[in-house]
Amino acid sequence: MNFITWNVNGLRAARKKGFDEFFNDSAADIFAIQETKMQEEQKDFDFPGYHEYWNCADKKGYSGTLIYTKKAPLNVVFGIDGEGYNDEGRIITLEYDNFYFVNTYVPNAQPELARLDYRMSFEDNFRSYLSRLKATKPVVLCGDLNVAHKEIDLKNPQSNQKNPGFSIEERTKFQELLDAGFIDTYRYLYPDTVKYTWWSYRFNARANNSGWRIDYFVVSEDLKKKVKDVKILNEIFGSDHCPVEIDIDL
Repeated sequence: MNFITWNVNGLRAARKKGFDEFFNDSAADIFAIQETKMQEEQKDFDFPGYHEYWNCADKKGYSGTLIYTKKAPLNVVFGIDGEGYNDEGRIITLEYDNFYFVNTYVPNAQPELARLDYRMSFEDNFRSYLSRLKATKPVVLCGDLNVAHKEIDLKNPQSNQKNPGFSIEERTKFQELLDAGFIDTYRYLYPDTVKYTWWSYRFNARANNSGWRIDYFVVSEDLKKKVKDVKILNEIFGSDHCPVEIDIDL
């Protein structure tokens, strides 16, 4: 199966920059989106052949997740256990016969790490939720996880030690997720490859490839041998993030 994740930084804006063409050409079995920045009732478009599941933030123009899937799931859960973090539209889980598919947009810790406590609480609650899912059947997690795990995962690690996305607290929480029985699929297949998924709009960061790898496919360990390939599609524009694609035998 082929899955894609993409933080579009505003779906309506991305649609003006080639999103529809990429979506249709990719023909992914499941296409996960973060930062829709819109309400479902605001849409005036459809993608035939797909079921769609929206989790929109209460605040208009903010956050939000969305999944398009060719195959209808057995069950859909919004947030953690149908409750947590739905006010910001952070999580959607699809249940299938032999796996869970989880799309998330992890909260940004904000400048000066002003929201770090909220982020740490989210990480603990989310890891517990994923572990409970994993105890039932394998898990595929994707999305903007808002953390560069290792120094290899961003251009300027030394100058970002205390910045959001590379603080030791956030990196430690990501490692705790891996230690709980999950695999960073890109780094599993490509341990030494330097590629990024997000670039600031400032300082010509993308042209200079001064970026961060913060968008992931993470799977439970029982799926690692089923991962065929993971691609960071940094030739695709339309957002400050690029899509990530996984081919997995499910």
